[in-house]
Amino acid sequence: MAGTPSGVAWVPEGVTCGSGVVIEGWVIAPPALALPMRDKTQGTIEAIYRFKDSGMSGEPLQSACLLAGVGIEGDRYALGKGHFQSEGRWGQALTLIEAEAIETLASNHGIELPPVDARRNIVTRNIDLNALMGKRFRIGGILCQGSRLAEPCAWLQKTTPSGTLRGLVHRGGLRADILEDGKIEQGDPIVPETNL
Repeated sequence: MAGTPSGVAWVPEGVTCGSGVVIEGWVIAPPALALPMRDKTQGTIEAIYRFKDSGMSGEPLQSACLLAGVGIEGDRYALGKGHFQSEGRWGQALTLIEAEAIETLASNHGIELPPVDARRNIVTRNIDLNALMGKRFRIGGILCQGSRLAEPCAWLQKTTPSGTLRGLVHRGGLRADILEDGKIEQGDPIVPETNL
């Protein structure tokens, strides 16, 4: 099982199912179940990163070209080298994470994670990314679609301090599709389409 967090959440001891014994089980719940309500309806780009390959460190950018249906120009997913790359898979063109989630990881869990090590393309400020799930929004005027939550996975845990995966559950960011070509810059606004 991949995702949030991987592994068995609860095994009811001695529970049987017909003639068999339950060996393992999972708790399945809506991903935003534990999130507090936040009123963050317009944010900004705090940082932009491009990762040329899955194993390579991120390259900070002042600006980047977004390619519709592809990704950030020169990024691993735009080049077809993403770790979880899959033809026609939605939500792999662009990843975003809140700067506040990284700060909470430090204050609540004692894990100092440089934003680039979260391995997301865009670090945002003052926007509730989970609220953009399934919605259209603009990054510096470029239309995007929130497609999937970017829950932390075992791959991220391998490259970050122990506890990062659990500390970013439901705060790992957003995977988005890019619907228009265009250029974005650090400091550009991020606005849900309904607020335009």
